[in-house]
Amino acid sequence: MKYGRFELRGKTFFGLVDGDYVTELDGSPFNSCRATNTRHAISTLKLQVPCIPMNFYCAGLNYAAHIAWGNKRKGTNTKVPEKADVGYRSVNALIATGETIVIPFDSTGPVQFEGELVAVIGKKARNLSESDALSCVLGWTLGNDVSERAWQRQDRTLWRAKNSDTFKPMGPFIVSDLDPMDLTISVRVNGVQASRYSTSKMLFSAQHFIAKITQYMTLYPGDVIWLGTDEATEPDLKDGDVVEICNDQIGVLQNAVVRAKA
Repeated sequence: MKYGRFELRGKTFFGLVDGDYVTELDGSPFNSCRATNTRHAISTLKLQVPCIPMNFYCAGLNYAAHIAWGNKRKGTNTKVPEKADVGYRSVNALIATGETIVIPFDSTGPVQFEGELVAVIGKKARNLSESDALSCVLGWTLGNDVSERAWQRQDRTLWRAKNSDTFKPMGPFIVSDLDPMDLTISVRVNGVQASRYSTSKMLFSAQHFIAKITQYMTLYPGDVIWLGTDEATEPDLKDGDVVEICNDQIGVLQNAVVRAKA
């Protein structure tokens, strides 16, 4: 199933996506709902963020090639982590496909993309084993973990570097019944491929992260877990760029970039 969240004439609703058309649901895919008889051409709708999570989790460093690239670029010696690390992001930073990433006027940069696979939780979960971890997942979407690297070095909590308004594009759709460990994520900047990687190269699997989180915290319907990025995250983003996070099954998360004026 492919789910989306849409707006039409001030009304926001969930729908089932079938090619170029959307069938309205009479509720949310996170609750009991049914398809209605109302159908729209997707071109007539505004896509919204596919869900508004109560909790927004993220994987720490989760790909070896990305760690190696960062060390080479920055002259650092970050080690491959021995255990999975879980972080948080702010819901205020979420924007939908088609909306604009705004670089704050006082950013010294660089500002970079991080194309990621995102798990969308479908039902309440606690103390899951890795073998059962995917039982709580509604589906999968894409995220762009936009990052201001100068602030990332300066701010211990990454509060600006990762969570400035508009820094978390997510979408376009939620797709169920995918293997999270066998997907290809690619990134294009101004139409040119900047990176391409397989989720099979995760250091710690999606199942591992879900099980680890539920060992300590309850997951709720609509919660999201961003699962990290691989390879280089360049070219640096600048005013006028268009960045796309792509997967054949989920679609294209596309956002233009502007720099705010003082």
